Amino acid sequence: MTHGAARREEGPGSAAEAEDGLHGARPLWRQRDFGIFWAAQTLSVLGDSFALIALPLLVLDATGSVARMGLLTAAGGAAAVVAAVFAGVVVDRVDRRRLIIACDLVRMGLYGVIPLVWLFGPQIWLLYVVLPLCEAVGMLFAVGYVTVVRGLVGTERLTEANGRLNATAAAAGVLGPLCAGLVAAWSGPAAAVGVDAASFGVSATCLYVVRFRERAPDEQPGKRTGLWQDLRTGIAFLHGHPVLRSLTALLFVFSFLTLGIYDLVIYHLKHDLGHDDGTVGTVMAAGALGTVTGALLVARIRRRLGFGATWTGSVAGCGLAFAGLGWAREVPVVAALTAAFLACAAVGGTCSLSLRQEVTPEHLLGRVTSAFWTLHYAAAPIGAAVLTWAAEEQGTAPVALAAGATCVLLAVTALFTPIRGSGRTVSR
Repeated sequence: MTHGAARREEGPGSAAEAEDGLHGARPLWRQRDFGIFWAAQTLSVLGDSFALIALPLLVLDATGSVARMGLLTAAGGAAAVVAAVFAGVVVDRVDRRRLIIACDLVRMGLYGVIPLVWLFGPQIWLLYVVLPLCEAVGMLFAVGYVTVVRGLVGTERLTEANGRLNATAAAAGVLGPLCAGLVAAWSGPAAAVGVDAASFGVSATCLYVVRFRERAPDEQPGKRTGLWQDLRTGIAFLHGHPVLRSLTALLFVFSFLTLGIYDLVIYHLKHDLGHDDGTVGTVMAAGALGTVTGALLVARIRRRLGFGATWTGSVAGCGLAFAGLGWAREVPVVAALTAAFLACAAVGGTCSLSLRQEVTPEHLLGRVTSAFWTLHYAAAPIGAAVLTWAAEEQGTAPVALAAGATCVLLAVTALFTPIRGSGRTVSR
């Protein structure tokens, strides 16, 4: 699965292990293929941060309703959950490099339609078509993305690589929301969506020149079975691993509570506090700094505290920050709490991702990732719709407090599961 001259297949105990050792010896920034992959994803997230701001603003400007914003988020989330059911099966059976390039090109085309149509006037229905399709394709890309990182850097560098990918992506996210807010204020949110479309084209071009390691013979998919058997394979692996089983159950609730947080922050800033699109972009940019901080620190924290304490503490931190968001009346306070939430989410998410990559056999990685995300996000779309509807009916303050307190309760619950005793670290 390489570009240009194909690399010979490498079996276990041969050059594959030597390559893994070489990955571990060289700094990540000196590894050509990882460097290009790194740049591609940073650029893609830079564009995504435009859509993160622009799509809710398109709905809010046209309808004035946070519930309609939440409904759009729920529609996109539901499409991602459905796609996650099948994504792992697809990723484990096809050329992963070609798949992720195709996903970028499809999203470029879909998002590119929005600014063209908006030239003739708002068409809210189009968002409910484009976003679910893009989220479904994005889920396919995300599962493929997870499966190729280990081949680029080796198992020993997974936590570091994931942390760096998340950190630089978040660094792009600092500039992205700020610029998106300015573009939305000057040219309208539809123009900001156009920037997202262009970023996918740049990402696809970069990925075209990345050389991914060939899967060794023992990593190739075995005899093809039925779809439902493949799905059960991923779920069975999760169920058989005590830590992953507990994580899946707790994250099911966590994602239900938190998927709609961006809608809630935007609504709070614009409706409750009366600020403009530029302020929204500034707050989101400040929040992205939190993601940068969490992603850069996660490998060090995990080495020192271990997986269990790191993940549990991150969930508790998310809950405390979320609980205060609705009560904050000053923009700097909203920005600081958003940054705290995203920093903790980056730490917990990177730990969870790295653990799955470390313990899952290569030939199962797509199906296990797919099963995990399907179960993890199964209720999240409903949660986003409920959260935003409740905020419109009851106000953001009590809703944020209830959601945050429940997140803290999840962290306490984790102390009574195998998560608490999980090892200090498996990778650097």
